Amino acid sequence: MVSKVEVLMDLKLRDLGGYVRGICLVLGLGVLMGSVAGAQEPSANATKLTIYNEDFAVARTTVPLDLHDGVNEVTTTNVTSQLEPDSVVLRDPESHNPIQVLEQNYDSAVVTQGWLLEKYEGQTIDFQTYGMQVIETTTGEHKTLPATIVPGKVVRAGNQPLIEVNGKLQFQLPGLPLFPAGTDGLLLKPTLRWRIDARKAAKFPAELDYITHGMKWQATYNVLIPATEDTTGPEKADVLGWVTIENRSGTEFPEATIQLMAGAVAKIQEIRNFAMNATVEVSAGAVMAPQVTQKALDEFHLYDLHRTVDLKNGETKQVQFLEAAGVTVQRRFELEGASDTIPTEVAVVEKIKNSEANHLGMPIPAGRLRVYRRDTDGQVQFVGESMIEHTPAEQEINVVTGKAFDVTGTRRQTDARSSSHSSDQSFEVKLSNQKAQAVTVHVIEPMERENWRITAKSTDYTKKDATTVDFAVAVPAKGEAVLTYSVHSNW
Repeated sequence: MVSKVEVLMDLKLRDLGGYVRGICLVLGLGVLMGSVAGAQEPSANATKLTIYNEDFAVARTTVPLDLHDGVNEVTTTNVTSQLEPDSVVLRDPESHNPIQVLEQNYDSAVVTQGWLLEKYEGQTIDFQTYGMQVIETTTGEHKTLPATIVPGKVVRAGNQPLIEVNGKLQFQLPGLPLFPAGTDGLLLKPTLRWRIDARKAAKFPAELDYITHGMKWQATYNVLIPATEDTTGPEKADVLGWVTIENRSGTEFPEATIQLMAGAVAKIQEIRNFAMNATVEVSAGAVMAPQVTQKALDEFHLYDLHRTVDLKNGETKQVQFLEAAGVTVQRRFELEGASDTIPTEVAVVEKIKNSEANHLGMPIPAGRLRVYRRDTDGQVQFVGESMIEHTPAEQEINVVTGKAFDVTGTRRQTDARSSSHSSDQSFEVKLSNQKAQAVTVHVIEPMERENWRITAKSTDYTKKDATTVDFAVAVPAKGEAVLTYSVHSNW
């Protein structure tokens, strides 16, 4: 028998591309087997990352300082190319050695071919042409022309370089540019430099904290509902949650320890040019993936993976963080008030209570939630998805998965009278249900004025807010139902 974890893993692998498939498989199995293999312990100088939803992260690492009495020059390359220089904090974590930073310099201009071309603008450098195969026109013989060295003057660098070769100008590079090995100012990694005034000689690991852009994470959820012919009642589902982490910071983080911050943290957005470069049985209740924990921090929630991750630049990683079985899902049909006589689509909404009684009850980060259902032949089918907001415990998750095929509605205004300070209107909503089971359709009707009173109705309603009411209309199987109501408004 195939386990629910294997089914959900298979869903995720089908949904993603080939490259991420491998990541999913390795990380998913690694997390699920973590309790057996044991967590990887971070090294003493590993970078600690707290990644936020809004495309930035806080990085914490150490800089070994060996200071003499007086002014010291200190350099580190253990930073990103999208660091916010004025966010840097350098300090002694033990507070035994006060650090007075006289000057700080940050250089992110890592050497590239374009940077070197600009460096040699107006000068002549060598270009290596590419070898190619040619065919003799007379004999038809294939010959390989060897690569050669061609001197060329860099007249102009930039996006459209202009090169002079043999007294003629050309826009295309004549070959691979070869630059002198002794070029000054080569910067292989982003670099922070400090001038530090030390009151006395000291040797200790200083704490370095900074904010960097180019990193983000998001949550995704898969909900698997079993096969059934009656979708109108409560159903039991399995839920699997993943976090997807992206690193576009321009820097690799080997053995990074990662925390994820969920919540709307205020951050001033700046205009920046970013460099792009096994079977497990699940018990009842929501379960964070092995070793993953969450806790409240300020007005937000912090998720800790409790393991190290090798996060390469330009890489997308996925880690499982939530698993729950026996979660009750209740389908709801909703029809929003629309223009008269136009057939109105009935939305299908899956409602999930985020409570301990429903085997969840933990803060759910915002993200994409996909719903799958197994058909009567045993095949798993995708039946809709929606974005969900950050959802605290004991609140409800509402997922709009699409529009109903067999449940439809038509709305029209049947009467209207008005004066200078009041109006009376009447409406009719016809609902049709071609399903084999009876359904309840919630007709959500807007009230045009704040001062309103329903004077007649065929079905009871619930007042949702000052200008919205909800009529719960029972529609029989293979049948129809009609909602009528009249409303008096004044102003």
